[in-house]
Amino acid sequence: MSEIQAHPAHTVRPSVLSDEAALGELDRATWSTLHAVSPMPQPPYAPFFDDNHRPQDFLVAEARDGAGVVRPAGYIRLVPPTPLACNAHVRQIQGLAVADWARGRGIARGLLRAAMAVARSQGANRMTLRVLGHNTPARALYTSEGFVVEGVLPGEFFLGGRYADDVLMGRSLAP
Repeated sequence: MSEIQAHPAHTVRPSVLSDEAALGELDRATWSTLHAVSPMPQPPYAPFFDDNHRPQDFLVAEARDGAGVVRPAGYIRLVPPTPLACNAHVRQIQGLAVADWARGRGIARGLLRAAMAVARSQGANRMTLRVLGHNTPARALYTSEGFVVEGVLPGEFFLGGRYADDVLMGRSLAP
């Protein structure tokens, strides 16, 4: 397993099948209406990896927790947005999570930058994502990394008794 990006506080690497339990736990622990449109996970929990969410679609950030143990601190899912050949030059972020204990340490930014590097290495020249309109921290991160709003689907989701916009963002991966 090769490291994609190193930072003094964390490393980013490709996910492997043995990450499943830790990433499933992280996914459930970080669930929030700030970013999730699916219902809160309930036991019995579905597997984290399945036919549509393969280990090779994820990058994992590892960092030392409060006890000094190196463990998964976050993940990002990077996939082609469609199976169409005419769309093969695009990669889409379809999930980004950072553990509460690891917030404020540059984990999300490191994952995002590593995903862009991987996308470039796969021949992609464009990256897109969708983010809820009320997710101000994520939108600020994406904007600071060169993403721009390319469209808004007003009131696309009804979450927690309120309508939420679906914001489409993208950027070029050209150097």
